[in-house]
Amino acid sequence: MSILYLLILIGAIGCMVLLDRRFRLFFWRDTWRATVVGVIGLVFFVVWDLLGIALGVFSRGDSPISTGILIAPELPVEEIFFLAFLCYLTMVLVTGVRRILDRRILDRRILDRGRRRG
Repeated sequence: MSILYLLILIGAIGCMVLLDRRFRLFFWRDTWRATVVGVIGLVFFVVWDLLGIALGVFSRGDSPISTGILIAPELPVEEIFFLAFLCYLTMVLVTGVRRILDRRILDRRILDRGRRRG
């Protein structure tokens, strides 16, 4: 039994928090909305996993880097952290790419106005 994988996931979530805070992408932009979206995403994927487990599609397997702690049959505690990281990463990427594209559109409009005037 080890906690290496869980610690790696917690570290990755911590990195997402720092990135989110620095650029105000998700939780630091709108905490309430981000919480709702994050919880809905997490619940969706946990239900997805539970259905996969019930149908025999997913199984835990043995890994020397996992804790071995199960919160349901075939559902290790690390899976919840992984799913939370997956949802958080997705939203940071979506909001980050959106910000980049919005900035490029704004820059292009400013450039086009300058060309029409000059």
